[in-house]
Amino acid sequence: MGLFSFIKEAGEKLFGKKQETPEMTIEDKNALNQERAQAIFDYVKGLNLQWSSLMVSYKSGQVAISGTVPDQENREKIILAAGNVEGVDSVDDQLVVEAPAAEPRFYTVVKGDTLWKIAASQYGDGSKYPRIFEANKPMLKDPDRIYPGQNLRIPPL
Repeated sequence: MGLFSFIKEAGEKLFGKKQETPEMTIEDKNALNQERAQAIFDYVKGLNLQWSSLMVSYKSGQVAISGTVPDQENREKIILAAGNVEGVDSVDDQLVVEAPAAEPRFYTVVKGDTLWKIAASQYGDGSKYPRIFEANKPMLKDPDRIYPGQNLRIPPL
């Protein structure tokens, strides 16, 4: 459990063009936040990750997620799926893990990175990049399609 930071300007584009404005009523802001929470929930659900009683809330760039997950891998993937959304700058993880394990290790992609380069820096061996790719499925569909600002799981070897 904890607060994880993300780059607000990077990630999946789930929210469309509608923005919060100072002129909006509190009811309109709440409705917009609920729409965004639902979009994130639907996105996570579409990834076919394992969870029960998942709840997602959104307010001013912060996502709070709660529920139960069977293992650390699903926890980390849900955190990353919720955080790697354009418009999200942090995820408050309140997930309960049925089989707890070591805390996650994440890496933020910078310009010029490849999975090979990341594996070389994290593991000392670039040829271990498939491990990072597999650990980030289904969010990653192609090992050559990562972008600056994206956060990735770095699983232990």
